[in-house]
Amino acid sequence: MSSEHDEVEIRAGIELPARREEIELRTGDGLTLVGELATPLERDPVATLVTLHPLPTAGGFMDSHILRKAAARLPALADLAVLRFNTRGTASPRGTSDGAFGEGIEERADVAAAMAFVEARALPHPWLVGWSFGTELALKYGLEHRIEGAILLSPPLHRTSAEELARWQGATPSLVAIIPEHDDYLRPAEAAERFAGLPHVRRIDVAGGKHLWVGEAQTRRVLDEIVATVNPAALPLPTRWPAASVQG
Repeated sequence: MSSEHDEVEIRAGIELPARREEIELRTGDGLTLVGELATPLERDPVATLVTLHPLPTAGGFMDSHILRKAAARLPALADLAVLRFNTRGTASPRGTSDGAFGEGIEERADVAAAMAFVEARALPHPWLVGWSFGTELALKYGLEHRIEGAILLSPPLHRTSAEELARWQGATPSLVAIIPEHDDYLRPAEAAERFAGLPHVRRIDVAGGKHLWVGEAQTRRVLDEIVATVNPAALPLPTRWPAASVQG
């Protein structure tokens, strides 16, 4: 049994054990998107996070830090599969996806490709986890697929029309919106107004939160809320891990 001295604090750069597989997604319009699937090392996943990254023209990609840390930690901490990928035209150290940025319209096919992969691999209980621009894709196209729900991190609600939002009103999938107090685009008071027509949405206002969720305290809050939604039995998440099995 490890002692506290044999453990490290789980912080940025720490990668916990998981099976990590570089993958490619094929879109219906003939593009190849690059990505990664991380799954628990010794168990089957209990649920799947299909992550949708922030705006690529503003630096968003599959390694945007919350998504990278979800993949680094949650397979081990919460028995979750985490799928990350670069939408069309987006580059990261993993590689560059084919195509060009499609203003959230062409990316409909990217979401479909990710969900087709989830189905082909029989990954269980998929949840969309969108961050900023990724929330627009989740809201626009999530209901076209078999999902348990969608988790929205810092939703700007710029590209999602009132009609698209209204589709969620009577939808079976759950909708969770995590709103930073100091968001650059949509703060709690405005979010309450914009989501007022969706009585079943679970809105979580985060005091002190910012759009980019910078810092370990904000990272942990976001990951805690994701796990509370998808696999609450895994809470509370450990903050330390045996040093011998971590990277970073």
